[in-house]
Amino acid sequence: MILGGILELWSSAWSAGVTMLGLGSGFALVLLIASKKLKVEVDPKVEQIHEALPNLDCGACGFAGCGQYAKAVLGDPELLGKCAPGGPETSAKIANILSLQVSDSGPQQRPIVRCRARTDDKTLYAQYQGIQSCIAANALANVQACGFGCLGFGDCTRACKFDALHIVDGLAVVDYEKCTGCTACSKACPRNLIEMVPFGYENMMIVACNSKESGKSTRSICKVGCTGCGICVKQTDVFSVEDNLARIDYARYEPNEQAETAMNKCPTKVIIYRGKTAPEPEAAGQKTKTS
Repeated sequence: MILGGILELWSSAWSAGVTMLGLGSGFALVLLIASKKLKVEVDPKVEQIHEALPNLDCGACGFAGCGQYAKAVLGDPELLGKCAPGGPETSAKIANILSLQVSDSGPQQRPIVRCRARTDDKTLYAQYQGIQSCIAANALANVQACGFGCLGFGDCTRACKFDALHIVDGLAVVDYEKCTGCTACSKACPRNLIEMVPFGYENMMIVACNSKESGKSTRSICKVGCTGCGICVKQTDVFSVEDNLARIDYARYEPNEQAETAMNKCPTKVIIYRGKTAPEPEAAGQKTKTS
């Protein structure tokens, strides 16, 4: 009796196993046929372009990732040179794959932080205790007196995939040795004070302020803000003042004596250099040494 039960149970299990094996083989065959029928042929050049890219999926090119950019640049060679992290070297590789000549696209874009106010330079209404995010803090009117300056909570640093930004004493600072110009930091700043500019020289002169307040208001809330006094404009027409804020025309900018004089005469020392070997800006009231 017991032996018969065991044999019956074994027969049932064996039958079920054979059935499952048959079903599994059938499904596998169906999937194999479907994969062959539905397979999307990929142009070998797309794969070659994708291999030439940094594969960081940073979005600097304007596409969701390197794969999408690889397809796009194959269809439209005008998009060549949009990979900021890859730079000219990657553009040259892609051009070689596409049998194209690479033209000089001009200076590479790099970010500048249009603020130089560190913690001691700022006028704070109260100690912020909310979410440690620039977007969250910017939604409140009583975080700091200047509504244009760096909040210092690091949204830009978290957006950067290259560890090229750090918050130093309440201010976002760019490490130009690591920066690739991917634009992620400029997109992350809720106050739009990180601007991409063409770095035609290793160090670029900038106006490190974004405030459009009147000169009187700026002086009352920030030690290193632009007051729109126009002294820089009197030295060289590369500078202009719009909305109480000095600006530099980078299409015409080049290091010269007039620009240095404008920087030296700035009363709040808001005109400074930024770049790989830029000197640390001096405090307002001190004279900057010319190189």
